Amino acid sequence: MSWSFSNDKPIFQQLVDIITLKIISGEYPAGSKLEAVRELAVVAGVNPNTMQRALTQIESTGLIFTKRGDGRYVTEDEEKITEAKTDYASGKVRLFIESLKALGLNDEEILKAVNNELGR
Repeated sequence: MSWSFSNDKPIFQQLVDIITLKIISGEYPAGSKLEAVRELAVVAGVNPNTMQRALTQIESTGLIFTKRGDGRYVTEDEEKITEAKTDYASGKVRLFIESLKALGLNDEEILKAVNNELGR
């Protein structure tokens, strides 16, 4: 997953989204140690303060935690990760449905289109 940014929302929020996605997809496995703030900032091409702000926000969700003097780690709580994955998927589905409804499709047409794509 790349560290590419768009102009549609603040960089720190995009960092939150990218890191959260890396956690829920397993790229950052449960219990794994994250790179230091400065290292992550260099890799992402952002200011360390911006990265710190993003990590603080993710920490408030419980997906990561800090071990004093040792750095940040991904939670080992698989249920918390699954919950975050479900929330992420629900948000994407909601946006998808809204965009299809904006095209004038009704629920039945949307379901048919999805089932066609899923091969059902």
